[in-house]
Amino acid sequence: MSDNDSENVNVNESENDSDNVNDSDSDNESSANQEKMRGFDPAFRDLDHYIRVITERIWEGRRIDDIYAYYSDPCIVETPSSVSSSVADVVAGTKATLTQFPDRRLLAEDIIQSGGAEHGFLSSHRIISTMTHLGDGNFGNATGRKIHVRTIADCVCKDNRIIHEWLVRDQAAIALQVGIAPRELAQRWLNERGGWHKPVAGAAPVGYVSHISRDAMAQDYSSAIREFANGKANAPKTYGDAVHHLGPGGETRYGQDEVAAFWRELFSALHVQSFEIEHLAMRQGAGRADRVAFRWRAKTLHNGAGRFGNPNGRAVEIMGINHAEFFAGRVLREWVLIDDVALWMQVLSEVEPGHE
Repeated sequence: MSDNDSENVNVNESENDSDNVNDSDSDNESSANQEKMRGFDPAFRDLDHYIRVITERIWEGRRIDDIYAYYSDPCIVETPSSVSSSVADVVAGTKATLTQFPDRRLLAEDIIQSGGAEHGFLSSHRIISTMTHLGDGNFGNATGRKIHVRTIADCVCKDNRIIHEWLVRDQAAIALQVGIAPRELAQRWLNERGGWHKPVAGAAPVGYVSHISRDAMAQDYSSAIREFANGKANAPKTYGDAVHHLGPGGETRYGQDEVAAFWRELFSALHVQSFEIEHLAMRQGAGRADRVAFRWRAKTLHNGAGRFGNPNGRAVEIMGINHAEFFAGRVLREWVLIDDVALWMQVLSEVEPGHE
């Protein structure tokens, strides 16, 4: 939900699927509504209502200073290319975005929640933004072009505030729509910043434990993505015949073959050294399709030709957030948020001394 020139999001320490299961948190939609919002303004009925209302106030209402009321300070926000810790950084990033895209709207496509009031809820908030490139900034001179871009923000919420955030925006989609190749934008940002400098993000606040769903469908989905990363997955087992996939660069794919080709292209270029499951939540009921939110992190080496040019052996971290909807046990719709610009920045960066 926060915004910053290079995407703010928080980081949890590496969490895996065996160490971080929060058994007290039910995966059923009805149980979420029964969870009392202890510590929150009584005007908020539940976490979904809280996220929608504060997003509307800050963005639609342009009440930027409300960020000070709804974010803790410090609040770590990690994106694929940056880490910040000050609420002032969140405010500055929001203002910088509105300078370039003054009519930006944040339209909530879904909010998939987990956790609880005692240790912190997590809202996995999928947003589609409509906006016009009317101001100069880190995406270059204003072009006047209409832009559509998707973001997923994973926010830990406790005591009426966002206290930690991981955020992935499809920067490549913005670049392409304003007429810049993602590789070109990545090189420009590297030049402006003096290279690739992303610090290690701090841990989530004490007491918060990332939810790892025990639901078989959620577990099977996360395992399938891990298998794709290792070049072993079975697309027909995971995806329905008419699967609709929305991926980086604003690209849309249909059918098992096209989705499998996306994962194959990504991981044939970036060879996975480790794959971490950081968050996995499943929501069921309320007359909706079963839905999963899945945040993952892969440490890779650019050892393959293709999507990112000729291999150069650079270390590249992929920070991904997926949302998926299921029908008859297989994925019918999938949203994969990966920042291709951040990946290109790592591929193109000069290796710092001591980091070969």
